[in-house]
Amino acid sequence: QVQLVESGGGLVQAGGSLRLSCAASGGTFSTYVMGWFRQAPGKEREFVAAIRQNGAVTYSYYANSVRGRFTISRGNANLVYLRMNSLKPEDTAVYYCTAADNSREMKTPETYKYWGQGTQVTVSS
Repeated sequence: QVQLVESGGGLVQAGGSLRLSCAASGGTFSTYVMGWFRQAPGKEREFVAAIRQNGAVTYSYYANSVRGRFTISRGNANLVYLRMNSLKPEDTAVYYCTAADNSREMKTPETYKYWGQGTQVTVSS
């Protein structure tokens, strides 16, 4: 049974940093696209970042709103991180870890087969 478990969320002041972690179990995710999405109250779920491996090359993708502030990385095949710097109140949301077995339409939630339960990130002004 595949599980994705997020951790690392919390309350932080604007300008602060957090690191989210996602631990995947129930399979080997080295060939999967691993992503992060977020959803704020009253808003649709939106793409944040994704990472995929092609041989020895790692590719990462970011939403325009977080590029330059957030960094996605992999600890190993089943561990993914999202480092968030210079946080803003508009980054407040529930953050979800996701996994997809294909790299088509990586910014679309429907692409992703597995989802975690989410972790709350709150940025105070």
